[in-house]
Amino acid sequence: MNNFYPIPTKCKLCIVSVLLFLLAGNIIARAQQSTLKGKVTDDHEKGIPNASINIKGSVQTFLTDSSGGYTLELKPGKFILQVSAANYFSIERLVTVLPGQTNVAGFPLKLASNQLKEVVIKGYKSIKGMGYLNETHDNVIYSAQKNEVLVLDSIDANTAQDNPRQTLGRVPGSNYSETEGSGFPSNGIGFRGLNPTQSIETNTRQNGYNIAGDIYGYPESYYLPPLEAIERVEVIRGASALQFGPQFGGVVDYIVKNGTEDKPFEYTTDFTTGSFGLINVFNSVSGTINKWHYYAFIEGEYQKGWRQNSQVEQGTGFARLEYRANDKFKIGVEYSALRNLLHLPGGLDDAEFNQNPNQSFRERNWLVTPWNIIALTSEYKPSDKTTLTFKSALNLSSRSIVWRNEDGGPQTPDSISTVTNSYIPREVEHEYFRNSTTEIRMLSNYKIGGRAQTLGAGLRFYDGWMERQEGGVGSADIGPDFTDYSGTYDNDLKFTTINVAPFVENIFHVGGRLSIVPGFRFEYIRSTATGHVLDSTGTYNINVNEAKSRFIPLAGLGLQYKTSKTTNLYANISQAYRPIEYSFLYPMGLDVDAKIDPNLKDITGYNVDLGWRGHIKDYLTFDVSGFFMAFNHTIAIETINPGTNATYFETNVGDATHIGLESYVELNVTKLFSGDPHTGSISFFNSFAYDQAKYINGLYKGNYAEFAPPTIERFGITYALNRFSTTFLFSNTAKSYTDANNTVFSPDAEVGVMPAYTVMDWSSTLKINNYHIKFGINNLTNERYFTLRTVEYPGPGIIPSIGRSFYVGFGASF
Repeated sequence: MNNFYPIPTKCKLCIVSVLLFLLAGNIIARAQQSTLKGKVTDDHEKGIPNASINIKGSVQTFLTDSSGGYTLELKPGKFILQVSAANYFSIERLVTVLPGQTNVAGFPLKLASNQLKEVVIKGYKSIKGMGYLNETHDNVIYSAQKNEVLVLDSIDANTAQDNPRQTLGRVPGSNYSETEGSGFPSNGIGFRGLNPTQSIETNTRQNGYNIAGDIYGYPESYYLPPLEAIERVEVIRGASALQFGPQFGGVVDYIVKNGTEDKPFEYTTDFTTGSFGLINVFNSVSGTINKWHYYAFIEGEYQKGWRQNSQVEQGTGFARLEYRANDKFKIGVEYSALRNLLHLPGGLDDAEFNQNPNQSFRERNWLVTPWNIIALTSEYKPSDKTTLTFKSALNLSSRSIVWRNEDGGPQTPDSISTVTNSYIPREVEHEYFRNSTTEIRMLSNYKIGGRAQTLGAGLRFYDGWMERQEGGVGSADIGPDFTDYSGTYDNDLKFTTINVAPFVENIFHVGGRLSIVPGFRFEYIRSTATGHVLDSTGTYNINVNEAKSRFIPLAGLGLQYKTSKTTNLYANISQAYRPIEYSFLYPMGLDVDAKIDPNLKDITGYNVDLGWRGHIKDYLTFDVSGFFMAFNHTIAIETINPGTNATYFETNVGDATHIGLESYVELNVTKLFSGDPHTGSISFFNSFAYDQAKYINGLYKGNYAEFAPPTIERFGITYALNRFSTTFLFSNTAKSYTDANNTVFSPDAEVGVMPAYTVMDWSSTLKINNYHIKFGINNLTNERYFTLRTVEYPGPGIIPSIGRSFYVGFGASF
């Protein structure tokens, strides 16, 4: 079927008017200015990137480029410039700008070798671990947007096991689907009460490009880069839909380290061991030779597993080669690879979980995931005011499962048949991904009436292909044999998606404090499905040949007001959209208990943010905000005939709203009271989120939305002395539900309440010259809890989270 949604003439005129208004700013006559340019350098006369330049008495701050250079347009006169950079002593200098000529001023900074390296890092502000982005960063506009940045090297955390609480847990409202206890180490994340399972509600990226399976049809994350290789994690919510895509849940972007920049070769190594047979080895090399820079890592991980039948064998690799021709142009290529073999223990019912959460009744379920991503990136600066970036990622990956999973639910063991005296043959499933995502961005600075403005525009093109083969007849063995012995599949479907999306945003500075940021995005999506599926009686095939086109305009508006040089008020509203995924068109697997409504509608809605954020000197960082999210035509599980014969139906259950409060406060108590640094420093952070997520109409009006805990609270305290730091983390998540009925208990455990839980973690780091030691305990009190109930993979039933575990790691850099 073909469904086209023409845009009304009035909307077309509005769109054209907005675009003309945004672009007109670039051609307005500019007032006569003088130019001040130069470079901020270190003791070796090497440029310092992202150094901060502030005109004393003004709230505007400028950052140096990647080579330490800067160019300012100023009226003639005398100015005091304040220059600072992470780990360097700040300076002030009186500069005279003469009319009608280019003025040059250089700023050499001295290394503050006896200061802690934790205040300003690469264009954003933080005290210890988390901060926020400047108005523009890496060629993207962030003014007036809700965003967080986590600097992993400054956080005590179990990075070898990618513990989400200790890393991303500082982000208010971040909720996790912890599947590592069931042999699948890639934990999912969700924000503001959205489904965290496999991060399906978020746009998952690495170095700015897509790494998920299929950004529209199958947005699950099977590959995540190891946290030992990550410099920082950038999280953007609310208005992120305009520059990154139409999703509700925002963006999580993992930025891989660059390695050394000032020598031809550096080698780093980390070895971590711990409970349940954990062995993790991470090695990386990096260097700069003339105009070439490289960075590569390889990680190997083995875990016997906390639960029975949950061992993990996994290898991850990455390589980047970049050619930096000059200050204006650079080009690079990156390759990411994942190879793993996972043993999946299946789910439990409530009684089994309460009796022994680490038991398993499935020993023949296996998954293998070869993942390959090739990315080409480039940056070109045709002028000091304009930057063009190009990022294109090719995903060539697959996923295969062999399982005897769902017959009889979690209560029924996969045991040897008394009739045949052998196991029943398993089911085999294969999924293949072939897609490419290309994004071109432009960021241009210009002036209106002598005041700086910024235009950001771009285009995304996505071409996706996926094949899903289900219902193949596997072996009756125990091991990981993914062969289809029948030669055919009950379901064999091919899906394609074409997406073209231009977008534009502009920062209009009004006076010295107010910024107005309008934006617009247009989404064209063309989806097809072809192949065949087995009918519900299992007797004949149904041919499938469907197509659908969508034309989706999305608009947004942001406001930011600088209340001081280091604090600002921000507000934004932006539309969001989520098309029907492939898994909503046809069930995953033949024995899945959930049935699909054939008349599903796409999800539409919008996000609103209002907050105040900033930092006070070097002892306080804060961000306090409220949000509102409208979620129309919510797709959720509806429980039919609750009880022993319950069935599950995925359908549009109604409209929901999410109304909440998010706050993050990070305080260094020692610096606040000017304590003696020789006795160490004490700091703490508090991350709190309140979310009232309920259905406002339909059959389930007044019920809570699924996967939406009303409160999530995390409190951490850190003590640091010289090269040693240790952190205690307290995490509490309120109860939530997994279906629209708000079912408390079901005999098969596939839906029901997810009880509240409290988890405590302790982690420490000791650095001695080029060496470091990391050690700690996850889940100190051995809390029994879970974060996932599922009607299918990797269940069905309850997926328990890991109990108490220990780890210790050793690392060095040469």
